Amino acid sequence: MSQGQNYRETLDAAALAYLQRHQTEHLGDEKLFERSVAHLATCLGADRALAENTVARVLGQLQTSVERRYLDLSASTCSLVVIVDPISGITHSVPLYHICQLLLDDPKLKRQHAVR
Repeated sequence: MSQGQNYRETLDAAALAYLQRHQTEHLGDEKLFERSVAHLATCLGADRALAENTVARVLGQLQTSVERRYLDLSASTCSLVVIVDPISGITHSVPLYHICQLLLDDPKLKRQHAVR
């Protein structure tokens, strides 16, 4: 295993531990995100971009670990996202342009953030 891979795994573990420890403080996603990024930068020397990417990925994994719905990659296309809810049996087809309008085209979202 490479040194870079070990460092990323260390960052992932540190981000997960920090997020789990502080998520009950009800800081709101943005504040928790920023504090987690600062923690990785201060304690592990991660540059801001790497810390943001790490926290966004780990926060997304943490939030979706309790999510029962899943993305059906075999039914999705480059312009249509298919989401399946196995409990209700409902399949949702969401056009990619709609996701972009709601999540990416907002001028307030200039850098990567975890989206809930």
